[in-house]
Amino acid sequence: MTLEGARLMMACMGEREVGAQRPLTAGGEETFVITIDGPAASGKSSVSRLVAQRLGIPYVSSGLLYRAATYLAQTSGEALDDEGALLQLLDRHRVQLVTAVGARNRIAVDGRTLDHELHTDRVDAGVSVVARHPGVRAWVDARLRELTGAFVVEGRDMGTQVFPHAAAKFYLSAPPEVRAARRVGERAGDLEAVTAALRRRDQLDAVQSRPAPEAVYLDTRDLTLDEVVARILGALPERRRA
Repeated sequence: MTLEGARLMMACMGEREVGAQRPLTAGGEETFVITIDGPAASGKSSVSRLVAQRLGIPYVSSGLLYRAATYLAQTSGEALDDEGALLQLLDRHRVQLVTAVGARNRIAVDGRTLDHELHTDRVDAGVSVVARHPGVRAWVDARLRELTGAFVVEGRDMGTQVFPHAAAKFYLSAPPEVRAARRVGERAGDLEAVTAALRRRDQLDAVQSRPAPEAVYLDTRDLTLDEVVARILGALPERRRA
């Protein structure tokens, strides 16, 4: 599929004005979803942002909602393995995921924007524990399903659980040591320790993070970012059928 063809397909969806912010609220638009799943540090976020940018549609990071729940629990002193307490905590706070075409997602909790606080080693270590709770996953899924229109969403179970009828599904992966090297390149850290942490994360996420049977599987170890994006754009359906 050519980039112009993809853009035309998205234009036919009646997309909102470029740059308009989109909180997760219900609406009457028909939804057109592209899912990009994969394990931690597989490049989902970077790839999804670029694919969305090339198509002129919003990018959605499901992981930010899990990170927000984890951060709230850690700063409130709640045990990460206490599902009931976590759900009560989420009920007490207003958590918003806001998207904009061509911009990073942002999380606002009770009107306060969180950014670097959600991307620490402490949150990294706790997010898989929080994400294992069915009630927390249901809370995240409900927020995501309120989205309408066309968008690219990344996560671990977007194509299997949250958007099983998505128009196009992709799954990115690479060996833990490759993903660890990428992460160390983004933030300071010891390569051996990060590799070990990713292996533990993979074990914790094994049930949640799996490709949909119909997803296009991409091993990204030998691919550049641009090559991954090009393969995804090339695999999109030619036109959305009425």
